[in-house]
Formats: sequence, structure tokens, C-alpha cells
Amino acid sequence: MGELRISSRVDSVSFTRRELTGALGDSVTVLPIVVAVGALTELSLARMLLGFGAFQIIWGLWYGLPVSVEPMKALAALAIGGTLGAAELAVAGLLAGVALVAIGATGSLDRIARYVGEPVTRGVQLAVALILLRTGVGLGVGDPALALAGVGAAGAVVLAGYRRASALVVLALGLALALRSTGVPALALPSLTLSLPDPAGLTAGAAEATAAQLAMTVGNAAVATALLLSEYYDADVTPDDLATSMGAMNLAAVPLGALPMCHGSGGVAGKHAFGARTAGANVLLGGLYGLAALGTAAVTAFPTTVLGVVLALVALELGRSAFSTDDLATTVAVGALGLVTNVGVAFVVGVGWWVVRDRFSL
Repeated sequence: MGELRISSRVDSVSFTRRELTGALGDSVTVLPIVVAVGALTELSLARMLLGFGAFQIIWGLWYGLPVSVEPMKALAALAIGGTLGAAELAVAGLLAGVALVAIGATGSLDRIARYVGEPVTRGVQLAVALILLRTGVGLGVGDPALALAGVGAAGAVVLAGYRRASALVVLALGLALALRSTGVPALALPSLTLSLPDPAGLTAGAAEATAAQLAMTVGNAAVATALLLSEYYDADVTPDDLATSMGAMNLAAVPLGALPMCHGSGGVAGKHAFGARTAGANVLLGGLYGLAALGTAAVTAFPTTVLGVVLALVALELGRSAFSTDDLATTVAVGALGLVTNVGVAFVVGVGWWVVRDRFSL
């Protein structure tokens, strides 16, 4: 049931202006987080961009659709916040990959989703948003004037009617400031060496983070994405298809230094809203990511204050969607617990509560 299948609706690949703007609609969910991970952890920004570029093209052509390829946000947020080290992040990405391949191959996604519950998934999403917001505020207080300038730029974009692009505009502001101090970086092809993660990364924290990420992946990256692909493109892509492709993607890419990746409904919606109608958007975006990977030296000079504003904007967008829930109390409780403890504990407690609630009709 989880066998990968090319969509029954394979459009010709188009490279129009609408496909290009559609591609940029997906980048607003990717670049702010990837740049933050590159600036605040030891992961290579160039390798991460190459990973996103390669799999934008691979899955776009495989499905024949403008599918999304996004960071696994729970894992990325924990890495940005310093909770997960590089080895733990890689282990978590591989564990998620194995789990997703198994889920897709056995067609068990519906059964798993029943136990997790949408409000619990939204609660984990809220916890991730709160962690990003806390990190962003901590970075932003270093230079209040610069932070205010970033907020002003974001506000102007929102008032102009382009809310989703606000983080990308502030990211461009920070990049301009970085280039002013470093100059235009020389182009360099990043090395790609296969490197299995240190076994020391197999910790309880990595396992808990994987569980929390899977909660978001099941709801947003598989079920919701399949629904949007059907609604927007009349595509026959099942949640189990998407689970299998996400699992295979991480098993192939994480050992090469890529950030754990997934599909996502937000990226699909962004691509569609900005004009993408074919896999051409994926090919174009993949090429742009590949070009960006050749000149990433400026990220070391990226102002951390501006980065804090970017993270806060991403957090607000993520938190905004988290409140689209049928049970606000459960969502807020799981989110708050994830902030004060960790997302893994919040996920386990949330699932336990959901099972009890469902069994006893509380």
C-alpha cells in the first residue's frame, strides 16, 4: 500500500514566470530555518541547500507535481535552540526516515493518526513555535535598533499584503548587511562526503525529538499534503506514498550532511498561491538552491539580531496555524508543556491524554 507511485495527473514541465514565483512561494518556508541552522549550528549551509535543491527536483519530477520539500521543523527548532546537537539531529533524521519508510510500506498511517489526534499534533506545532520564538527574542535583544528595523521591514511587507514573504524579506535584509561586511563571497563547490552519525547521538533526547517530529509529519506533511495535492491538482497521491518518499529522502540525504526534510502542506499551498501548476516550479527552485549553495560564506557574518527577527516571524506563522484546532485546551496544554520541558515529553503526555480522552469520552 505504501509503494511509491507517480501521480496519475502528470502535467508537462513548464518554466514560466508563474512557475518561478510559485517556486519562491515554497522558499519562504525553507530559507529562514535553513539559514538559522547554518548560522547557529555546525551544519554546513551549502550541504543543506544542495539537499533541498536535489530533492525539490527529484520529487517534483517523480510525482509530476509542485510538491514541497521543507525542513523537519521540530528537529530544526530543537537544533536552533541548542537542545539537539549535530549528532543527535542526524540520528533523529535517520530514525524518522526508518519509521516513515516502515509506515508507508505497511499502510499504517491512518491507524497511527487515530492515536495521535489532531489537537496533539497542533500542540507539538505550537511548542515548536514557542521554542523558535524564545530563541528569536533571545537573539534579537542584542541590538534593539537593528531588531526594530527588521520588525519595521516585516511590518511593511505585511501591510502590503504579502504576510508569508515577511520572513524572506527580513532574511534578505540580513544578507545585505552580511555582504556589506564580507563582500561578495567566492563561489565554491561544497564537498559531499558520506558520514554516518556518531553513535553518541543515539540519546533519549534524539528519540523524543523523533517522536515529536513524527507527530507533525503524520498530520501536516503526509495527510494534509495529500489532501491539498488532490484539491489543487486532482492528484492521486496518498499519505502513505508521501511517508515513503520522506523516509527514503532522509535515509539518502542525512548521511551526506543534509538537514532532515519532509513534505508539507504549507509549501504546497505557498507554491499554488504564488502560481505554480507543474513540476517546473520544483526544477527552478532546485536550481536556485544549488546556485545558492555555491556562495554561502556570508552566513558567518549574518547579523544574529536580524536572525532573531526572522525566527520570531517564522514562529508567529507556525503558531498561527497551530491554533487551527478542534480542541484549543489540549493544543495549548501540549504546547506549553513542550516549552517548559521538551517536545518529546509533551508529545508522549499528549498522546496518553488523547487515548484516555477517546476511550472514556472525556
